[in-house]
Amino acid sequence: MGQDGRSFEELVAEGATVPTEGWDFSWFEGRATEARPSWGYAVSLADRLAGATAALDLQTGGGEVLDFALGRAAKAPVLTVATEGWPPNVAKATALLAARGVPVVASPEDAPLPFADAAFDLVTSRHPVRAPWQEIARVLRPGGTYFAQHVGPHSVFELVEYFLGPQPEEVRGGRHPERERADAEVAGLEIVDLRAEELRMEFHDIAAVVHFLRKVIWMVPGFTVEAYRPQLRALHERIESDGPFVAHSTRHLFEARRPNT
Repeated sequence: MGQDGRSFEELVAEGATVPTEGWDFSWFEGRATEARPSWGYAVSLADRLAGATAALDLQTGGGEVLDFALGRAAKAPVLTVATEGWPPNVAKATALLAARGVPVVASPEDAPLPFADAAFDLVTSRHPVRAPWQEIARVLRPGGTYFAQHVGPHSVFELVEYFLGPQPEEVRGGRHPERERADAEVAGLEIVDLRAEELRMEFHDIAAVVHFLRKVIWMVPGFTVEAYRPQLRALHERIESDGPFVAHSTRHLFEARRPNT
């Protein structure tokens, strides 16, 4: 039985049915925790938006972070546009951001950005699947800024490797900030700031694990409850006997600039 008296099957069923659209993680309250980076990305984004004329938010998810930042900004850019590639999130972001006059463009993550050269003085993103550095450099105006929070290497790999076993170093080292720095510089961007932190996460019940793996689909590709039921049951029993499952996320803050010349 779980801490609230519910069985393994009941908890798994709940985790398997909670909607996964957008980047609203409020359902996890009381079920899982994650420390936040010291730089406070969403609040810092509000300050950047207040100083921008034309802003582009890449891979906006359900638009929640951009909506928060625009609501907090002293003033909004004259033009703000967002992109998103997953259809359920496109619909959610469009509905949320319409009141702020922000169009959401359906654009696959690996496609060229559907915007003219030098169209924006600020490009932003929170947790892009992959930063398209050449495209970011292309749509930035000279002197423009890319400001983003990225997921770092081996993030939450305690959980990943629980299900998939030890991962090769090239997988563990993916998304490394220094590798991304090099890619940004190849695209012609200058790195203004790059900071990285490792943050503690706790999963307090198996429903939180199931929902997390359904929501963050690249952690355990192809995850389903049926495919991993024995591992889920064993992890449930481990949480019941030993307490929360502890993992660590990694995040880095990126600020890059397109040179004036």
